Amino acid sequence: MFNFTEEQFSEFGVTFGIGAFILYMLFIIWDLAKKSKAGRLGTFVLFFVLAFGMIGFIAKSILSWFMGM
Repeated sequence: MFNFTEEQFSEFGVTFGIGAFILYMLFIIWDLAKKSKAGRLGTFVLFFVLAFGMIGFIAKSILSWFMGM
């Protein structure tokens, strides 16, 4: 498809697909904090706890890019 290999196509899908999914999840966390009237500390705790897995995925991507893997 458009002279892309399967590896290039899947890397593009993972990079931008997961990136879009992460942004959507951050919006959901923000909306949850807003609707529950969590306040500043509660919003921080929600973002820290619920987004912790996303931070790990992003860190893995950055480290693998930095190390050239």
